[in-house]
Amino acid sequence: MDVTPDAQSQWDFSCDLEVDFGSEENASIVYATLMVDKELQPDKVKRLMTVSNGKLLVHFEAIEARFLRASFSAFVDVLTLATKTIEEFGPGMEL
Repeated sequence: MDVTPDAQSQWDFSCDLEVDFGSEENASIVYATLMVDKELQPDKVKRLMTVSNGKLLVHFEAIEARFLRASFSAFVDVLTLATKTIEEFGPGMEL
């Protein structure tokens, strides 16, 4: 995680998160799951997610470090839940 001030925009703090799921399918499942959760304070925090080569890439920007931390922390919580769900019920699971 890299937290750096961004002098070229109104958003002073940013960080990037990259999670390697090992497959495009798993990364896309997590992306689709987390995409429905919008930022609670979009005027203070922005989040951009993409999937590439089996990796979920997430870019956060915020007007203050505390908003960045809160958003990042909440996101990691739901990311962890989604990841554990895939591990438990993912491909190869018999219904």
